[in-house]
Amino acid sequence: MMRRHYQWSGVKSSPYCSFAPARKQTFTADRQTDTSRLKLKLKALDLGGMVPRLLLVLPVLLLALASQAILRAPPPKLCGSASGPPVTSPRIKLRDGRYLAYREDGVQRDKARHKIITVHAFDSTKDIPSPVSKELVEELGIYLLAFDRAGYGESDPNPGRNVKSEALDIEELADQLELGQKFHVLGVSMGGYSVWGCLQYIPHRQKQLAGAALVVPVINYWWPSFPAELSRRAFKKMIVPEQRTLWIAHNAPYLLYLWMTQKWLPSSAAAMHHPEIFSKHDMEVIQKLMAMPRIIENKSRQQGVYESIHRDLLVAFGNWEFDPMNITNPFPTNEGAVHIWQGYEDRLVLVELQRYISKKLQWVQYHEVPEGGHMFMLVDGWTDKIIKTLLVGEEASPM
Repeated sequence: MMRRHYQWSGVKSSPYCSFAPARKQTFTADRQTDTSRLKLKLKALDLGGMVPRLLLVLPVLLLALASQAILRAPPPKLCGSASGPPVTSPRIKLRDGRYLAYREDGVQRDKARHKIITVHAFDSTKDIPSPVSKELVEELGIYLLAFDRAGYGESDPNPGRNVKSEALDIEELADQLELGQKFHVLGVSMGGYSVWGCLQYIPHRQKQLAGAALVVPVINYWWPSFPAELSRRAFKKMIVPEQRTLWIAHNAPYLLYLWMTQKWLPSSAAAMHHPEIFSKHDMEVIQKLMAMPRIIENKSRQQGVYESIHRDLLVAFGNWEFDPMNITNPFPTNEGAVHIWQGYEDRLVLVELQRYISKKLQWVQYHEVPEGGHMFMLVDGWTDKIIKTLLVGEEASPM
């Protein structure tokens, strides 16, 4: 019996010998399963805690993405690109790789006695002809060079456009077309800030710059030299949509595209050509112009509104690197002259601010047209008078 017990206890297939290891494996597997379940529960609890946070964060992210889409202007349609308008004008390639389109008029360049670079206004191009008479052009031997400012017409946009870059574009245009020893610049309305840039940034060219004319030049209400009360009163004289637009351009430039493209409130009256911004004389000028056959299509916005008219507002009413009322006389020995022409009835550029500038800059020759509005130079031979005064110094008679 003892032997049977010994034999039984030594049998390798006994329940004890064969099942003990199996029970150990089952216990380990159970423990791993329990651990996995615990981890899943913890993850579920963690995700459950994240849900409220996700509900808070997700709308913010969606709003940020939507705002980025709304605030960011679409890319411009470059002239000559697959999706852009064709190039139909001669262009020069600038140092930074951009192309600048230009148009020549008047007498031939190499035969001219006087050369003038004209700088177009807001929402315009080089192709809008200057109403100077052929008689005056031939009499004085005038060569006229117009160009599309960056982003306008057929000139490439410049995302870094500012007052200085506009002046340097003019300088490089004059160099590449070899205008020679002397040339004048004439800027109209928004094109006036380009002329201020020439007077500030290229003083080393004063032997080449023969003179300058600024016709109803744009005024920045935030120029430091303006007395605060004078600037505030003038600003309040503008119609409310224009006040809002210029305030945004100066104080919140990142909102300008949204403001200019929204449909709920009127934005820039100038961009919409609202009749309220025009004086009685301006309306008469517009009626005369509308009666003329329209030959030239205005292509100012063909590459996109942001890099043309919006960028103009941002530059003109943004923070300048200099105050024009601190510019020193570029012609201290009277070898040239700077003229400002201003309409008394102008509702876009106010006469009281222009008068203040002329008093601060005693070397500027100031001309005020008693009944003139913002567009006075387009009729009644005023362009001839302005150009003749610039070139030969003859004083024009008032209207």
